[in-house]
Amino acid sequence: MDEPPLHPRVETVAEEIETMETRGAATIADAAASALVTQAEESQAETPAAFREEIRAAARTLLDTRPTAVSLPNALRYVLRRMDGESVAALRASVERAGSSFRDQLDRAQDDLGEIGANRLRDGDRVMTHCHSTDAVACIQRAVQQGKDVSAVVKETRPRKQGHITARELRAMDVPVTLIVDSAARRYLGDVDHVLVGADAIAADGSVVNKIGTSGLAVNARERGTPVMVAAQTIKLHPDTMTGHTVDIEMRDESEVIAPEDRAEIGEITVANPAFDVTPPRHVDAIVTERGQFPPESVVTLMRELFGEGTHEPWLEPTTREANRRPEDDA
Repeated sequence: MDEPPLHPRVETVAEEIETMETRGAATIADAAASALVTQAEESQAETPAAFREEIRAAARTLLDTRPTAVSLPNALRYVLRRMDGESVAALRASVERAGSSFRDQLDRAQDDLGEIGANRLRDGDRVMTHCHSTDAVACIQRAVQQGKDVSAVVKETRPRKQGHITARELRAMDVPVTLIVDSAARRYLGDVDHVLVGADAIAADGSVVNKIGTSGLAVNARERGTPVMVAAQTIKLHPDTMTGHTVDIEMRDESEVIAPEDRAEIGEITVANPAFDVTPPRHVDAIVTERGQFPPESVVTLMRELFGEGTHEPWLEPTTREANRRPEDDA
């Protein structure tokens, strides 16, 4: 069966997420929720069934872009689970309300998380960062706003050098920054008070999926006695892992690692470019969310509170409830 027509905005957002023009879990989630709202607002569907399938198709298109960015399915799940109504107008209104509610919660979540994370930082602390995380930066920003003198050692984080984004944002706050190559991290771990990173996904056992290199940094930090703090909004929690699913590790294009001309000069090689690795909970001291800070082993309790004991995939057609719906159920 052919997919329903998609609004150009959905296709644009999907492309921007896939190419990492749109990056960061909260930004991705916000863009996805906004795209679903646009699809709903501009839908030409004539029946409720056609409208539902159109929104699901838009969600599937967005979902396929970044398999490890769990904030993306969480955003889609939030909106789709609240899509309800017996007419196109009612369904459209429900999607608009859900998208607006989700984005409002996102706006508040980072401020709340930043406040909690900042409370772990003391005046004079120096932190080491890896990759770029708006949640991690929010903790430092709030600490600065509290009047604390905080400095940072920022790993450049290859490939793509996302650490440059972190360095630029911290300098805009007048935070002193030392930029280092990734392989120099061990040398500087003894000079910092915290390792502060974000997360792309957090599993039910407290394992942290984040930019490749995070796991090695955490192992070295543990050996040096440097605490590792993960700053992550609850949209990063991966509810599917409660039911035995594993987290897919995205493999990125080899051009991020080596230029085509350099590859040709070297000769026949295999280029591997995993985007993420998994840090076991034993190497993490605290996970800071907008709901509070948690030891990694207790995150599953928060996950159950937010998502229940299991999950479903509301972007698939049809749902069991709809497949079994009888005319009298709509009365």
